[in-house]
Amino acid sequence: MSDSSLETYAPTTEVPAKVASWLILLALAIGGFAIGTGEFVIMGLMPDMAADLQVSEPQVGHVISTYAIGVMVGAPVLAIFGARLRRRNLLLLLMAFFAVGNVGSALAPGYHSLMVARFIAGLPHGAYFGVAALVAASLVAPNKRAAAVSQVMLGLTVAILIGNPLATMLGQSISWRYAFVAVAVIALLTIVMVAIFVPLEAQHKPSNPLTELQAFRRPQVWFALGIGAIGFAGMFCVFSYLAMTLLDVTKVPRAMVPLAMAAFGVGAILGNLVGGWLFERLQFRAVGVVLVWSTVVLLLFPLAAQAMWSILLASVAVGSMVALSPPLQTRLMDVAADAQTLAASAHHAAFNIANALGPWLGGMAIVAGFGWTSTGYVGAATALGGLLLYWLARRHESRHPLHGEA
Repeated sequence: MSDSSLETYAPTTEVPAKVASWLILLALAIGGFAIGTGEFVIMGLMPDMAADLQVSEPQVGHVISTYAIGVMVGAPVLAIFGARLRRRNLLLLLMAFFAVGNVGSALAPGYHSLMVARFIAGLPHGAYFGVAALVAASLVAPNKRAAAVSQVMLGLTVAILIGNPLATMLGQSISWRYAFVAVAVIALLTIVMVAIFVPLEAQHKPSNPLTELQAFRRPQVWFALGIGAIGFAGMFCVFSYLAMTLLDVTKVPRAMVPLAMAAFGVGAILGNLVGGWLFERLQFRAVGVVLVWSTVVLLLFPLAAQAMWSILLASVAVGSMVALSPPLQTRLMDVAADAQTLAASAHHAAFNIANALGPWLGGMAIVAGFGWTSTGYVGAATALGGLLLYWLARRHESRHPLHGEA
């Protein structure tokens, strides 16, 4: 932890700086674990939820999209209204909101009420990660921000590796509703951890909502958000229908679905760590590298889906597309100037546009009769769209350097 960050987040007890920093990151990462488990568990429980709610699998995909829409709405709105709050207090409120949404999901009596509950649960998602990323970045030197952000995001990727498979097994063995109960419990644990280990800022400077909105006058902010919204959709397109691909194409037993979810989680953890490492070395160019990798992986997915061993490897590779997150999050911090809270939160709104767009486009291809593996080709097309936006961003930056932007 740097000296300046110690002044900003001064521990209330005599704890060594490195230990205090680690405990703060752990508390924030547990929140990411809760959100990641809640966001992705439906992918593994799609067949169970479809049968219980008496709807089709693509309709359950719409539940995923509804959560993503909640993130898209909540990220900017809650970031603006919470801009005047101390960051720890805002984190506590957001996680309490998330816990309530997941309790509502568990108690939802039918399909439409579940859609409403998932929308509510999604509202605090983006603002939580945005504020958590800012807290993490403030603990380290400027050239280590991407690594610190990736450590917070590690909670989300560990959720994909451990939380999602465990929640899937819990839902398969008892009921999918208990998976959301478990998420609510983890959210409550996060509240306790944040309250204990994340101190109030020693010098809090309330942010002006109008100042925060100034971020959206900057073209590079829009380019970064567009890359996340379109370029990342391919991962969600494939992952949302991975369980059905395994059952109907690969022809594996139902009990093997959590294993593939865990393989995806391994890839997500590796991608998250590599993404932070790449940005420290390549800066914005890291985004282009990840998008090229994503396109290749998604084009190969339909072929890999034909056998168990290859779809497990493909699941790892698709999960590694998470490497796009730390570079884009840090890029937004660089181009947003004084509108840090809103821009950091909008990053997750953009990624959840991808979470809504991917299942929707994939569902359209499936309903049109192109099969479960068509999600790979649809996803590759979105990755290419992200690459196009990346090229446009680089071209704009060469003509209008960041320090000269309005």
